[in-house]
Amino acid sequence: MTTANEDAKFEQLLRRMEPHSKLRRAWSLTGGVSAQVTALEIEQPDGQTRRLVVRQHGAADLAQNPHLAAAEYRLLQLLQAHHLPAPAPCYLDLSGQIFPTPVIVVEYVEGTPEEAPAHLPDLTRQLATHLARIHTLSAATADLSFLPQQENRVAQTLQDRPAALDATFDERQIRAILDSLWPLPLRNQAVLLHSDFWPGNILWQEGRLAAIIDWEDAAVGDPLADLSNSRLELLWAYGRAAMHDFTRQYQALVPLDVSHLPYWDLCAALRPIAKIATWGLDPPTEKRMRARLKWFISQTFDKLSKGD
Repeated sequence: MTTANEDAKFEQLLRRMEPHSKLRRAWSLTGGVSAQVTALEIEQPDGQTRRLVVRQHGAADLAQNPHLAAAEYRLLQLLQAHHLPAPAPCYLDLSGQIFPTPVIVVEYVEGTPEEAPAHLPDLTRQLATHLARIHTLSAATADLSFLPQQENRVAQTLQDRPAALDATFDERQIRAILDSLWPLPLRNQAVLLHSDFWPGNILWQEGRLAAIIDWEDAAVGDPLADLSNSRLELLWAYGRAAMHDFTRQYQALVPLDVSHLPYWDLCAALRPIAKIATWGLDPPTEKRMRARLKWFISQTFDKLSKGD
């Protein structure tokens, strides 16, 4: 539950949004890493109840992009206009008068992440279908100029070279390959990228995908960037068969030049190398994820050596 001081702030926020509604209760939602997420249950003047979610971005993300909240709110409006399954934006508070940082309020979506799916091929099919739908948004179909470029993010990651490279994951070799090639020539149309399309950001209801959440990392770039990140995440969550099924299903929907997929796989692998130890995982889970990441990197090196 939330504190009395927090509830008072949420009541102030509600008075700005819906002056005649009342706050029934507020509670923190678990699972958020980069943002503080709180659910509100309110009573509207007609007696109906409504649930909302308040998102407050973390200091690290705001330091990189002080306008992150406004950008995410604008993106959610765009997603609604294109009928993509994302939470509907309700309110944006940039005043700093209630909370010290910008606040986004979105509709609460009923659903939970799927940890143990009964039928993996159907789950991966739905994920592939919705990722393909996201990637239909490009500069030709929507104004994405307010979002960062994915290739610049990778360039920054390569530039921010740690003093000690992780030999366990062949980090030196990964960086050497990417350093020699970056930026990659764009062989596919640049599109909207979720950039964190993984099972924890997908809500399900009765076996159907209900919503894709947490869009603060969205960017513009080669769709292979999203595909690679999701491949690794599905490997971690469900294993090799799920990763391969998802990849095949996505490629059947989206005709792409996939010659650069191994390089984007290396980009996806590079991101968690320095972070995996900080995620607070229990020892068996961390051991399994490390083993699967090593396999992911190894099979990518094999593809590059064979020229696949």
